[in-house]
Amino acid sequence: MSDLHTQASAAEAYMDSLAREDELLIRIKETIHAAKMPDVSVAPGYGKMLTLLVQLTGAKNILEIGALGGYSGICMARGMGEDGTLTSLELRPDYAEVARKHLIEAGFGDQTRYMIGEAVDSLAQLKAEGRTFDFFFIDADKLNYLNYLDMAIELSNPGAVIVADNLLLRGRTLNLERNGPAIQIVREFNRRMADDPRLLGTLLPAYDGLAIAMVKKA
Repeated sequence: MSDLHTQASAAEAYMDSLAREDELLIRIKETIHAAKMPDVSVAPGYGKMLTLLVQLTGAKNILEIGALGGYSGICMARGMGEDGTLTSLELRPDYAEVARKHLIEAGFGDQTRYMIGEAVDSLAQLKAEGRTFDFFFIDADKLNYLNYLDMAIELSNPGAVIVADNLLLRGRTLNLERNGPAIQIVREFNRRMADDPRLLGTLLPAYDGLAIAMVKKA
């Protein structure tokens, strides 16, 4: 098992060496570290994948659950074009302010809306407003992952794409001796992303795991 882990780590390092971050993304990570924010931004390779997926799908209305320092927000905004919008939900106002500054620096300030507070409340507000989205990125508190998935499906346009990070919980999801609430919820989330009849989805095992699913058209 240790040999497999070593090979996986080497593969990720190799991929990261090719998926080089630009100066702005590197600076965002430095700011996050300096501000003692959690060092949990999406992996560089997956960041580029977010840009690619948004551009490939032609998504114009993007919903991000969990802003942190704006790293993933910029990755998605780079794929949405000048007529796209990013709505970002963040619990902490200080984190949202860091993300806001970075999105402005990246040139997307006028295309981004931040909603501060519990994401489940913000999602309910968006539903009441009649908002729908083409692309979702879930990267927030794991205890609400199933709630976020249900709401994303409710708020989705036909053919919308849902992406979620941290499916492996740094290996805890794979350890059958670990059965805490967050672990059980993420396991069920993973099962639903792969098997829910409303979705066409798959799971990627690199880094800390990523799920990608398309909401089936009615």
